[in-house]
Amino acid sequence: MNLLKLESNAKGKICPKCKNELRRVEGSGIKIVDGKVDMEATLPRFICDECGIFYRELANSGYYNFFDLPENERQQKKRVISTADIPPQQLKRESDGKAPCPRCGERMDIVNGKPDFSNTMDHFKCPYCKSVFRKIVGTDFFQWSEK
Repeated sequence: MNLLKLESNAKGKICPKCKNELRRVEGSGIKIVDGKVDMEATLPRFICDECGIFYRELANSGYYNFFDLPENERQQKKRVISTADIPPQQLKRESDGKAPCPRCGERMDIVNGKPDFSNTMDHFKCPYCKSVFRKIVGTDFFQWSEK
């Protein structure tokens, strides 16, 4: 049994292997596995989708044991298109105030412009692939931007 102490940042726990943020999943109800009560399923888990493992705390000690994530619980990684392959395109805000990301397909948030001379126009920002799409001046088209 290998036990690890997980590091934390402002948003939550960090994977010790790949340094990505871990996704917290609450425990489920009690299950019967092979005729025995499985109390482990009731404990919360910290999942690293990048490494394909999950961490479970051992008896409120602050130390975590890690296990391979079952295939049926792994999240499929989305294909992110290269920025060179994205032509300028029109992005329309939908009823929920978001638009689909041309790069990964996730829902992008609109960021209101601020009077700081670098972000004076509204633009779209994707939380998944961290892409920013800014409006091309004088048109209705948006283009990928580095910041």
